[in-house]
Amino acid sequence: MTDQTTLTAVTEHLDAFANAPADRLEEQFLRLAGEVRGQEDSASAVAAVPALVSLLDTVDDRRKGYVAVLLGLLAEAEHPATDGPVLTAVAAGTTRYLELLAVSGAGTPLTTALLYLLSHFPQHRDAILAAAATEELALDANDLTRLERTLRTLDLDDPDLGRCWPSPAAWQLNDDERGFDKEWIRALTPEQTTSNWDNDTRTVLAYSGMKAYWAVRHGKALETAYPIASTDGADPAAGLGAAAFARHAAALRCPSCAGHLDFTDAGARCAGCQASFPQAQGLLDLSGGATGSQATEEDETADLLQKLAAMPSMGVYYESVLRPAFLRVAGLNWDDAVTPEAEDAYLTAHTRPVEGSVLDLCAGAGRWTAVLDQAVGTERLIAQDLGLPMLNALRRALPEVPAVIASALTLPYGDATLGAVNCWNALQAFPEQADIAIAEIGRVLKPGGTFTLMTFRWADDPIDRYFQGSHYFPSRPAGMLLFELDEIKKWLADAGLKVVEESGSGSFVFITAERTV
Repeated sequence: MTDQTTLTAVTEHLDAFANAPADRLEEQFLRLAGEVRGQEDSASAVAAVPALVSLLDTVDDRRKGYVAVLLGLLAEAEHPATDGPVLTAVAAGTTRYLELLAVSGAGTPLTTALLYLLSHFPQHRDAILAAAATEELALDANDLTRLERTLRTLDLDDPDLGRCWPSPAAWQLNDDERGFDKEWIRALTPEQTTSNWDNDTRTVLAYSGMKAYWAVRHGKALETAYPIASTDGADPAAGLGAAAFARHAAALRCPSCAGHLDFTDAGARCAGCQASFPQAQGLLDLSGGATGSQATEEDETADLLQKLAAMPSMGVYYESVLRPAFLRVAGLNWDDAVTPEAEDAYLTAHTRPVEGSVLDLCAGAGRWTAVLDQAVGTERLIAQDLGLPMLNALRRALPEVPAVIASALTLPYGDATLGAVNCWNALQAFPEQADIAIAEIGRVLKPGGTFTLMTFRWADDPIDRYFQGSHYFPSRPAGMLLFELDEIKKWLADAGLKVVEESGSGSFVFITAERTV
């Protein structure tokens, strides 16, 4: 396609977008964005940029916000290049973007969109940060520190990795935690450091872009943090010993040979192969030596998640900050349509166990284990996760609930031994192996037992979907992967599980299934 043909097509879409009625604005924007972003020839994309920048002078603030988001998307098109022709063309409008920022107003969707756009130009860092720090804009610490981080360049002598999402301001680290960070960062090679720095930057940009895109379509995007229940004085070993695990003896099996386990206060021993498994502080280790993330990435930087999770307060950060932020990007929950209370209510209403133990799989820090504790009773409940720091937080919050360290992909329970299984906000942690996890759940459930699941599907909107996939977490260095609803339903059917309820706003997936035979 020639540059002139591209300009003609872009001009037609620009006119349709600029003059679209309110009820068709989003539709026309997606057509415009598809036309501009679909240019494989960078020269064609460069030719379209001036027309987009000029549009900022003629349309209302809502349309300006849309255009700012599109320009930001174009600025990312050449990653990892930092001085490609498209980015250079977009950056040429920086003076105009700063002029608009100065009059965009505190907390407006246009301001949010301009912050995302300006985050791509570290060469203009000083001018951008000065413009963003004015009293008129009154940026909160989350927006300001995200902007500062994306405009910063890597210093290999003093890199700062891993504590920038959803914003650097969200991480209030003490001296010991900062020292812990520096220790594992020093062990990385320069190549690993650079890779993680780039992924951190791209992830913050994706969060900022998704927030901006939500704001220009729907209004203010919320960034709610969840309160954390105090566990001061809780003794994670209180009241637990052999009896806490022995009450689940009908279900628990040796991970080596599937033999029955005998329990003592020190741990468990297989009656078949005589393998021993340690128990301490209410945690039984059936991991078979596995200590890392369930992710299977061969990239050496994938073990970064384990380093991050080893921070003692990680469980608190997860529940209070990281989990609600993840729900915003994976579930499109920028309006808090899905609240913790709504999740509690769903889980309580749909957990209908038959006889047998109830497993909270991938229990994390225990937020939903506590809901199950109220729904089915402590005597029936057992928690499982592979992350020791998370389980330590769970044990402090729920000192009477025993917990197992084991993988979701090889469950240490006998066939048809569990009355119910819950897996909440976790299936997406191992997307390429989710079918294996669901097959395992089907194997261990008794007929009639319920499986409750909350996870996420890919968004319908292609730009939302782009921002979802552009989150490069340490466990997912290739970018976040979510699901299509049909594939989840197929895995459930293949595992002998029948869907009895399905719901979820945004891109949430709430499912209750029953074991049929």
